[in-house]
Amino acid sequence: MATVLTRPAPAGARAPLARPSAPPPPSGSCAPPLAPPGRDVFIDVLRLFGIALVVLQHWSMPVLSFAGGEITTGNALASGNAWVVTWISQVMPLVFFAGGAANAISRRGAVRRGTAGPVWLAARLRRLAWPVLPLAAVWLPLPHLLLALGLPEQPVVTAARLAGQLLWFLAIYLVAVAATPLMLRLNAAYGLRVPAALAAGAVAVDVVRFTSGLEVVGFVNIGLVWLAVHQLGFLYADGRLRRPWAMAAAGYGLAALLVAFGPYPGSMIGMPGAAVSNMAPPTVALLAVGIGQIGLAAALRGQITAFAAWPGVARVLGWAGPRMMTVYLWHMSALFAVTAIVVVGLGVSTPEPGGAAWLSGWPHWLVVLAVVMGPLLRVFARFEEPPAAAPYRGGAVRIAVAAALAGAGLLTLTLFGFVPGPAPVLGAAALGAGLLLTRSARR
Repeated sequence: MATVLTRPAPAGARAPLARPSAPPPPSGSCAPPLAPPGRDVFIDVLRLFGIALVVLQHWSMPVLSFAGGEITTGNALASGNAWVVTWISQVMPLVFFAGGAANAISRRGAVRRGTAGPVWLAARLRRLAWPVLPLAAVWLPLPHLLLALGLPEQPVVTAARLAGQLLWFLAIYLVAVAATPLMLRLNAAYGLRVPAALAAGAVAVDVVRFTSGLEVVGFVNIGLVWLAVHQLGFLYADGRLRRPWAMAAAGYGLAALLVAFGPYPGSMIGMPGAAVSNMAPPTVALLAVGIGQIGLAAALRGQITAFAAWPGVARVLGWAGPRMMTVYLWHMSALFAVTAIVVVGLGVSTPEPGGAAWLSGWPHWLVVLAVVMGPLLRVFARFEEPPAAAPYRGGAVRIAVAAALAGAGLLTLTLFGFVPGPAPVLGAAALGAGLLLTRSARR
């Protein structure tokens, strides 16, 4: 996951993507300083913070026990009022927002350099999909090997399925990346009206979903909600994300009203046995929380960048940046390995969430997971960057097919995971074919 970002365009840049200069940002806007040019540390920190919090949440919330050859899973955040934590810990809206800013910065830089859209998209697609190949290479044969060694089938199948579910983010993010040139043009012409229209569409989808009972309609919001927060990243890159405190208050306030008086649960992640999930598919309540998070982060931008400038913090960020995609893709594998030894092998169940035993054991659990994650990082971080390739020369149709194949492969692996069968093989093959189409022979 790239961390070196050119500083966003100054506020007021509305039309040409390569506008060389602009007046200072209006009062109350969240705009980066105009000089000196360099990295936008704020976006770097948001992306790293988002992935780190995803890992922390995934490692902290499982409630596990093993009996009769089957593993039982629960969620620690489902106990009591712990769901309130998800209004901060569900950070995928922040990740999409930071990705939108990064894509706007990257695309505008490509336009200034004279790089064609298909060439830019080919490079972004390679960076996004390449790290998934070693994950597939390990997990496609691993369930077969574990079953052949005599491990119980249900835990193996559960782990193989969950190992692929993480890829939902990459599948949707790939769509956002492919749509970036078009959405940037809409942003230049209509500004804030674009995410407002996407949000209005999400509201309409939820109204139809909850009044008609057609749950399938809700999946339209996968595009509308995530593209809406991604589009807000464009406004940040323009310096046009204004009144962040008001944005934070409005987002969280609206979310509170929707949860209190609407059909939405309080948790922003799916909970076991819940009739409705705010996450799958995403709802307007999740969008409101995302707007609140973005406003809060933007309001604290000065403090965040000052903290990131501390020498020790800067060193940590510099080390973590080139490894974040690897951490995201492999942190669940570390969880499965520890679970196989501690829960399945030794028969140790998770204590009652929130109790003294759980609270005292939680730090030790995290340390063990981090220790197991270390070797995975050393082995697979080298795949964070794709190998050097000649500039893409295949044209728009070919790169569109490549993106479609890669997206279909990621979606297939999201739905089926790496459970033994033809689907994961086909998904990995589609992903590989998409990557091959991004390459051009050297002249």
